[in-house]
Amino acid sequence: MKSMPESVAKLNKIIPALKQRRDIFSSVRRTLDKMGYCEIHTPCGIIAPAAEEYIEAPCAGSFFLRTSPELQMKRLLAAGMEKIYQIGPCFREGENGRKHRSEFFMLEYYEAYSDYMTLLDHTFAYIRQAAIDLYGKDEIFFNGKKIFLDHPEIISVREAFKCFAGEDADKCAEEDALFEMVLVDKVEPNLPQERLCVLLDYPVRFGAFARVKESDPTLVERWEIYGGGLELANAYGELIDPKIQRERFEAFSLTRKKMGLREYPEATAFLESMDYGIPPSAGAALGLDRLVMLLTDHQDIGEVSFPLDS
Repeated sequence: MKSMPESVAKLNKIIPALKQRRDIFSSVRRTLDKMGYCEIHTPCGIIAPAAEEYIEAPCAGSFFLRTSPELQMKRLLAAGMEKIYQIGPCFREGENGRKHRSEFFMLEYYEAYSDYMTLLDHTFAYIRQAAIDLYGKDEIFFNGKKIFLDHPEIISVREAFKCFAGEDADKCAEEDALFEMVLVDKVEPNLPQERLCVLLDYPVRFGAFARVKESDPTLVERWEIYGGGLELANAYGELIDPKIQRERFEAFSLTRKKMGLREYPEATAFLESMDYGIPPSAGAALGLDRLVMLLTDHQDIGEVSFPLDS
């Protein structure tokens, strides 16, 4: 009998996780479909990525591989679609590790005439339902701890910085690197572990596509969900003012240039859609590989995904 090559053994080991991955993807699709969302598909190869400061889109000939389908999906909102979602691969240059891959699967979804808190409810619903479909109950074990999915904990960014780091979030936000350092080193490790946890309402500096809160113009409508220490999802009350969006793109492009990062073409079609008019909307994105990690109790993204070895 032939001995099993290492490359085959590696795949054999992840087969159970790949089957659970299929079941989780199917559950998420069913829940979103029942909510009235329409699944759509946009190209992976795009001409003009969003000029985000710290995310690099890989080159693919005359195209770039998308880091997110965000700009294309918002164009569909301008064209008249109201509840849409997409599941597919996204790409980010130089992101490889236990929680990151240069190619990963993203769930992204948008709802016109809605708000970011409504999307938060929808996100809790499909995560909870995926656990129920997988195990028959809305509680899971991850990294040796039980996590209840019925009542997530919501905490503002300002409160989290004060409680878990003893820092002022607004002062930290004056310096990008400091804010990120405090968030990663002090806040995230101390977030509640027994439930899903939401960080709510970020300083304006950290809302590239988010609209400003009416009740507090120093904050933007943004939330992030964490589960078992994993950052799972990010959402915005979407910015729909074309003038402000252009100003932010210009600022980000200038920062990229100063950092020596690749320059991108202007996202002309997206900006034309904004000029035409995107309705008041909310949008969210969730890393599906990380959701699979959480729901199946795996600590490495490579344990729930086909290896990037060929």
